[in-house]
Amino acid sequence: MDALLPVLKSHPGPSVLVCSLLFRVAHRLLQRLPVPKVVFQNELRLWKWRNLSVSMVHSLLTAAWALTCVFALPDTLRNIHSYHTPLSYLLICVSTGYFVQDAGDIILTGHAKGSWEFLIHHAVVILCFSYSLYTQLYVAGAVLALFVEVNSVTLHMRLMLKLACAQSSPMYQINKFANLFTYVFFRLCTQFYLTWYILQNYHWLDHGAYFLASMLVMNIMILIYFYRLLRADFCHRKGSVGQNGMHNNNEKFLTD
Repeated sequence: MDALLPVLKSHPGPSVLVCSLLFRVAHRLLQRLPVPKVVFQNELRLWKWRNLSVSMVHSLLTAAWALTCVFALPDTLRNIHSYHTPLSYLLICVSTGYFVQDAGDIILTGHAKGSWEFLIHHAVVILCFSYSLYTQLYVAGAVLALFVEVNSVTLHMRLMLKLACAQSSPMYQINKFANLFTYVFFRLCTQFYLTWYILQNYHWLDHGAYFLASMLVMNIMILIYFYRLLRADFCHRKGSVGQNGMHNNNEKFLTD
């Protein structure tokens, strides 16, 4: 791993592209897995299912990886400005590659208009992670930011169950509360810790204004998503569900 780090640091752009291609290969391989009938019968649902399958792989991989980096090396938590290891640097390469692949999938399949919020999110993440890869600064901060992928696992599971019209299943009900817990603990707390760190050390951090602005944009987005999550899963709206568990208003429920 130590021998790999100089190569990654010398060529961060090509390294990210290689990781992006690997996720594209994973996308192709995952298409061979069986899909629920209700998903296969609808083009939008099928695309979302396949897209989420790759996202789930990324979330499972990077969530475990980020937690390992922090618990094995506590300096990752204490010095988010300049501390990093070969393992953490490689993690950011891999994750950036995923976001590049996912943004490309959204745009090239013609779903950019309906997924513009995700594209904004991906653009902010790609810019911040790329800065870390090219400058070798804030790599530890990027690793901490990937704590949110713990919550992404339950978020992806939630939407995949919705795609399969399984909102009334015990699994959905269990995941609903697990998703709420991980959203608060791993997404909101992580995001606010990073914002607090930047505010506390703003006077000496490199390009502090840029990262503070990025954090504020992300904070607004995750609070809006949190409100939508609470509204969709814990504030039942009369007439929101049609026959066979299908929600009305076309496929809008898939974004809730």
